[in-house]
Amino acid sequence: MDIASIGGIVLALVAILGAMMMEGGNMGQVTQLTAAMIVIGGTAGAVLVQFPLNVFLAALKGVMGVFMHKGADTEKLVTQLVEFANKARKSGIVSLDSDLGKVDDPFLKQGLMLAVDGTEPAEVRKIMQHEIDNKSEIEEKIPQVFESAGGFAPTVGIIGAVLGLIQVMQHLDNIDEVGKGIAVAFVATIYGVALSNLFCLPAAGKLKIRHKEELMVKEMMLEGVVGILEGLNPRMIETKLRTFLAHGAEAKA
Repeated sequence: MDIASIGGIVLALVAILGAMMMEGGNMGQVTQLTAAMIVIGGTAGAVLVQFPLNVFLAALKGVMGVFMHKGADTEKLVTQLVEFANKARKSGIVSLDSDLGKVDDPFLKQGLMLAVDGTEPAEVRKIMQHEIDNKSEIEEKIPQVFESAGGFAPTVGIIGAVLGLIQVMQHLDNIDEVGKGIAVAFVATIYGVALSNLFCLPAAGKLKIRHKEELMVKEMMLEGVVGILEGLNPRMIETKLRTFLAHGAEAKA
């Protein structure tokens, strides 16, 4: 569970709604089902026009990645690859066949299977890099979905406000109802701006970070497998893999 994401949204909502109530407002003033329908439905519709359905569905699944994320244990991964390198250096690359069952990551297991089967290092690199590129192609689009939603939501909120004002103008003979109607109309604008700035745009940024972390781990696996296949010194392989960890730490900082 990502405490930062959950805590950030809770903090923002508590601060905004708390300040509103301190000024004499109440939750009923900003609770409008029709406004929510306009903003959420309109934003989703606009995103569907821009992106293919499979990308949109992948983005919906990716929402969980904002709040719940279990990153790879990179230290354990480095240790495992170095152990494989030592074994391959002593007993040959084929000896790793008995260790494939211990490998949980499908990408790493595929690379090791190719190595055990006697595939040339250059070909292994080509195959693994091709898989990374294919996966990255759709993974890179998921944050773009949320960025687009963040751009559409405020505008759709304005549409909702205008629709509300149109309804208000039909009751100009009752000034009390006009005042209440205008207040309700602008709730859609609040929903649009809040959806954009409290969720969509921050979620896009978080998912970009997640994607970079996953890409770094896969690149590290690739270099580890190729290094083992090329017969590099295990210490050299470990040093090379730890440079990825250093870059990952810099990116997080």
